[in-house]
Amino acid sequence: MSQGVGKVEKDVNASTASKLLVICIDRDNDVGEKAGINTPVIGRDACIEAAQRLALEDPEDADSNSIFAAIKTYEDLISKGYQVEVVTIAGIKDRGIHADEKILAETRKVLEKFSANGAVIVSDGEDDESVIPVIQNLLPVVSVQRVVMKVSRSVEYSYAVFGKYLKMLVYDSKYSKFFLGVPGILLLIGGIGTIFGYTAEIFSVLISILGGAFLIRAFDIDRTLSNWSKPTPMGFIRMFTMVAGVLLILSSVPAGINGVDSKLIESDADLIIKITDKVIIGEFIAGALPILWIGLGAIFAGTLLSNWIGGIPRQISDSLRIIVLIALYPVISQFTNIIINDENSFTLIPPLLGGLAATLISATILFKKYRKHKHQEMVSD
Repeated sequence: MSQGVGKVEKDVNASTASKLLVICIDRDNDVGEKAGINTPVIGRDACIEAAQRLALEDPEDADSNSIFAAIKTYEDLISKGYQVEVVTIAGIKDRGIHADEKILAETRKVLEKFSANGAVIVSDGEDDESVIPVIQNLLPVVSVQRVVMKVSRSVEYSYAVFGKYLKMLVYDSKYSKFFLGVPGILLLIGGIGTIFGYTAEIFSVLISILGGAFLIRAFDIDRTLSNWSKPTPMGFIRMFTMVAGVLLILSSVPAGINGVDSKLIESDADLIIKITDKVIIGEFIAGALPILWIGLGAIFAGTLLSNWIGGIPRQISDSLRIIVLIALYPVISQFTNIIINDENSFTLIPPLLGGLAATLISATILFKKYRKHKHQEMVSD
């Protein structure tokens, strides 16, 4: 730590900044998610309280040590006669653009109370430091200090860490159901199949189970199902619209088949010729399109409605999904007319340009409303 403070003092002396802001960055908002603390946290005492609460909630989280490091840097600079303030700012759990926007807004809010002309950044890794260019838009960064925890590199420590994670895989149901449950099912089925002499057949079953388990975990299907099972209005809305949407999408297949001229289906042509005939393809798409689009719209509308009721700030993307779905309908409908009736391909351009214009205008309006809402929130704070 002393080497880090020495580097900070050297960087500060090399700059012309007279009022310094020591900023501890928590981009994934552990201080808010785990300790329930609203940011920005301004001042030495407030930062100490935030670090203590975070350390009590999760003693292994490095962000609490970063806050203490920022306080230590603040105290050392104060003792050298600098005019300094220390703050902790945070993004959001999912990081990304919204996290950087929140960090920028919180930095502006801090500068309204303490008009610094230089910043000292304290972080525990490259992820937090990636927002430095965002902060540099408001004030120059004169020094960056990365906090690295000192840990034992002994063999005993390595065994302790390995044993801890191994115990987590065995006894924590969140991990054991995948890392032990899936291999256990595979071994059990494989052993039974070998006993009864179905080795070849059982191999395909094992591959199917393993592939299904990977797909479920990769796309968070298990987590989605568990969220749907929660007795909340949002969960019930999602469940209803998802089931209704899937049923409508499935029913679009027979609707598409019914839309094909029966004479074309009953002809003596081979199956491959039938399924590659452009008229059959066009009539199938034209018949399936309304029901298919209604099903997709039901799913998107359910997501939008549940997020709106739950106050989740994803209404822009949810609304744009529905708008794009509506805008694409005339384009695909005209495409089927081109296939069936051999119309000129240039007839696809007007609905395509109209859909693009509608999407761009809607996106602009939604983002302006979002910016206005964010600005009102900042002013009210």
